[in-house]
Amino acid sequence: MRQKLFTLLLAMVLTLISFNAYAQFEAPEFEKVTQDRRAWFMDHFKDIKWTGQGLYNKTKLDDRQTNEIRARLQAVFGSPTQKLEDLINKEGFRPGKAIQFEYWFTVDDSIPMMVLDVDGPFGDGLVFGGASKYIDLMPQIKRTFARKLMEVDDPAEYQDYFYSPEREQWFNVKYKEGKYKTQKIDSPDGMTINYDY
Repeated sequence: MRQKLFTLLLAMVLTLISFNAYAQFEAPEFEKVTQDRRAWFMDHFKDIKWTGQGLYNKTKLDDRQTNEIRARLQAVFGSPTQKLEDLINKEGFRPGKAIQFEYWFTVDDSIPMMVLDVDGPFGDGLVFGGASKYIDLMPQIKRTFARKLMEVDDPAEYQDYFYSPEREQWFNVKYKEGKYKTQKIDSPDGMTINYDY
């Protein structure tokens, strides 16, 4: 009798655990890493092996211009974790590392994910990176993330700087009053690209 009761209890516990894991997998929650928590994120996930595997499957988001995606990100998550001006004056920065924005996330409190632009306002989609040990969960995470952004009806205004090494040109990139604008500009104050490397 005790053996049957133990087996029944064990089956119930395993069912609850698998149901909880399934529910977590079905509806991942995204928490954006704020600028002041970047050091915590990098320290907390310092041993993670980053990969794009599991994040390559196309979604509707991948066909959108990056400037539109940036406005959708702003509407859902607010300002990026870091922008070009946060990186440019750091030691070891190179023109090829120029990005317009990066958003870092913890998914379900434990899974790290980063998204960033490919070619500033001139590209489509985003570059996704996640922890290699969660490859199996990444397709669902990306689908949920894309759906969350595609549900946005009212993109939010933003303003970023972007430097294109291929064009050797600075740009002011913004979404304001319902219009996307990418304007050539001179180097913004305090943001100079150093080619001495």
